[in-house]
This record gives sequence, structure tokens and C-alpha cells, in this order.
Amino acid sequence: MRRFGQGLLLMLAGGAVLRISLLSELYLRYVKEGLRLPLVVSGAVLLLLGVCETVRAASHGDGPGADHGHDHSHLPRSAWLLLLPVLLLLLHAPPPLGAFTAARESAKAPASAPRTPDRQVKFAPLPAGDPVPMPLSEFTLRAQHDRRQSLRGRTVRMTGFVTPDRSGAGGWRLTRLVISCCAADSQSVTVRMRGAAAPPADTWVTVTGRWSAAGTLGTPSAANELRVESLAEVERPASPYTDTVARPPG
Repeated sequence: MRRFGQGLLLMLAGGAVLRISLLSELYLRYVKEGLRLPLVVSGAVLLLLGVCETVRAASHGDGPGADHGHDHSHLPRSAWLLLLPVLLLLLHAPPPLGAFTAARESAKAPASAPRTPDRQVKFAPLPAGDPVPMPLSEFTLRAQHDRRQSLRGRTVRMTGFVTPDRSGAGGWRLTRLVISCCAADSQSVTVRMRGAAAPPADTWVTVTGRWSAAGTLGTPSAANELRVESLAEVERPASPYTDTVARPPG
């Protein structure tokens, strides 16, 4: 019975990993895109080991109904706790992290932009035409470090999920969670939204608007805020942990 139980757990675990990585893109809720191949390989190895262990148990008469008249060691009860996460992945994969997580951690500083020899932050010119699709991290960098003030007078479009702002500063926050490896190391990138009522928390939206003129644009005093001109609810992206440019709704 012990070997049969081990084989069953291994097969279920392998099947669960393959279900989210090979048969769907659910793995993007937990790890970054580049880890798909290692997950597929790991799932296949676990499944193969489970099959081998089950066949081995059957060949030795150690099936679930076997009785040799003496005591068999069983799997530790704690080992069966692995069934819960495995069954969740097989039957109903948990959703990605959202507003609950983002509201309880400090916002992530945007990645550094290229710099000129005199150490000034360098930005590529914005494309012609409004609105300009823009990641949240780029908006923050341009608002606080672009001395050419490329955001002034421009309309930008960004996509993220709604996070309530409990700081007392008013408005609400548009958020993306970014990861280095997996959801456990996620950090939030946020921009405060003003001029529009907050949709329910965790709602994914695309917002269009202009930089909220507070502080001095192009300096650290610049407000990391957008004055919303339009807002549309959108579907959660397949890869929720990537701060990518917004796509037009619909």
C-alpha cells in the first residue's frame, strides 16, 4: 500500500504540473514565462516516476487491496496533505495575486532608465499621436526623471487592476504586480488615479488620461498620478505579472 500511495501522489502531482504548464497557460499565474519548459520537464518526470512506482507496487502485490498477513508501513499522514494543492491545480487553479497583496506591500521602484554620460536619465521620444500606450513603470520614470517633460500635454493609456488607496490621499490606484521568478517575490508598481470613481478592487481596467499636474514634472517631486479621462473594464491578461503596454479595449 505504501508504494501504491507514493505512486498515486507522484502521478497526481505530475499531472497537475503538466495541466498548468503544457495544456494551458495557467502557470503564468505563479511563475514567469521563461519557466514553462522546466515545469513541463518536471511534470513529465513526476508522472513517469509515479507510473513506475505504481507498476512496481503492482508487480510485488502491493496494490490497494493487497493483504499479506503482516503489517505494512504507510505513508506519513502529513504526506497526504500534498493532495490539497495538487487537487486544486487539477480541478480549480487559484487566481493570481491581486489587490489584497498589492495593498499590503510598498510600491516597487521602477527599473532604472538608460543614462547619458553626465548621469542624466535618457528617454526615447514618445511616438506621435495620442493616446500613447505605456507601462505603469515607464509612466513613473518619465514623470519623475524626464527633464524634457515628455508627458506634458500628452494623453497616455495604461492597463492594470484596481487597488483601493488607504493612504488618505484620495483617489485609487492602478496596479501591476511584477515578479523576478515566481509569485512569492512579487512587487507592486502603482499609479494613483484621479477624476474617476474607483471600480471594484481587482477589476482589470484600461485607463486613458493625462499626468496630474502636481509637483514639478521631470523631478522627484512630480506626482505619480493620472487624471483619468476615460476608463474601460478589460479581461485579465494571460500573463498578469508583466508590466506591459496597454492594448485598446475590445
